[in-house]
Amino acid sequence: AHLTVVVTALAVARHLQAATGLSIKKIVQTLRPLQQITVNTAGHEHLAQDPLPDTAREILTATSTDWPTH
Repeated sequence: AHLTVVVTALAVARHLQAATGLSIKKIVQTLRPLQQITVNTAGHEHLAQDPLPDTAREILTATSTDWPTH
Protein backbone atom coordinates (compact mmCIF):
# COMPACT_ATOMS: atom_id res chain seq x y z
CA ALA A 1 0.00 0.00 0.00
CA HIS A 2 2.83 2.41 0.84
CA LEU A 3 4.46 1.88 -2.54
CA THR A 4 1.15 2.60 -4.29
CA VAL A 5 0.84 5.92 -2.46
CA VAL A 6 4.42 6.89 -3.32
CA VAL A 7 4.05 6.03 -7.02
CA THR A 8 0.71 7.87 -7.18
CA ALA A 9 2.23 10.97 -5.55
CA LEU A 10 5.08 10.87 -8.09
CA ALA A 11 2.58 10.61 -10.96
CA VAL A 12 0.57 13.57 -9.62
CA ALA A 13 3.77 15.60 -9.16
CA ARG A 14 4.86 14.88 -12.74
CA HIS A 15 1.41 15.82 -14.04
CA LEU A 16 1.45 19.12 -12.12
CA GLN A 17 4.93 19.96 -13.40
CA ALA A 18 3.94 19.18 -16.98
CA ALA A 19 0.69 21.16 -16.76
CA THR A 20 2.17 24.27 -15.14
CA GLY A 21 5.80 24.31 -16.24
CA LEU A 22 6.76 24.97 -12.61
CA SER A 23 8.68 22.83 -10.14
CA ILE A 24 6.81 21.04 -7.36
CA LYS A 25 8.68 23.19 -4.85
CA LYS A 26 7.37 26.39 -6.50
CA ILE A 27 3.83 25.00 -6.71
CA VAL A 28 3.83 24.07 -3.02
CA GLN A 29 5.35 27.42 -1.99
CA THR A 30 2.70 29.28 -3.98
CA LEU A 31 -0.36 27.31 -2.88
CA ARG A 32 0.54 26.48 0.75
CA PRO A 33 -0.34 29.90 2.22
CA LEU A 34 -3.80 29.96 0.64
CA GLN A 35 -6.56 29.40 3.14
CA GLN A 36 -10.31 29.42 3.11
CA ILE A 37 -12.83 29.12 5.89
CA THR A 38 -16.61 29.17 6.15
CA VAL A 39 -17.90 30.94 9.23
CA ASN A 40 -21.48 30.37 10.37
CA THR A 41 -22.82 33.40 12.24
CA ALA A 42 -26.45 33.64 13.34
CA GLY A 43 -27.45 31.12 10.70
CA HIS A 44 -25.63 32.90 7.87
CA GLU A 45 -22.61 31.40 6.15
CA HIS A 46 -19.72 33.70 5.33
CA LEU A 47 -16.76 32.58 3.23
CA ALA A 48 -13.39 34.11 4.06
CA GLN A 49 -10.47 33.40 1.77
CA ASP A 50 -7.09 34.81 0.91
CA PRO A 51 -6.74 36.86 -2.26
CA LEU A 52 -5.46 34.69 -5.09
CA PRO A 53 -2.00 35.77 -6.35
CA ASP A 54 -1.43 35.69 -10.11
CA THR A 55 0.94 32.70 -9.90
CA ALA A 56 -1.59 30.70 -7.90
CA ARG A 57 -4.33 31.63 -10.37
CA GLU A 58 -2.12 30.42 -13.24
CA ILE A 59 -1.49 27.09 -11.45
CA LEU A 60 -5.19 26.56 -10.82
CA THR A 61 -6.06 27.50 -14.41
CA ALA A 62 -3.40 25.18 -15.86
CA THR A 63 -4.73 22.27 -13.79
CA SER A 64 -8.41 23.09 -14.46
CA THR A 65 -9.03 23.61 -10.75
CA ASP A 66 -11.67 26.11 -9.63
CA TRP A 67 -11.00 28.33 -6.62
CA PRO A 68 -14.37 28.82 -4.93
CA THR A 69 -15.74 32.30 -5.56
CA HIS A 70 -18.94 32.20 -3.51
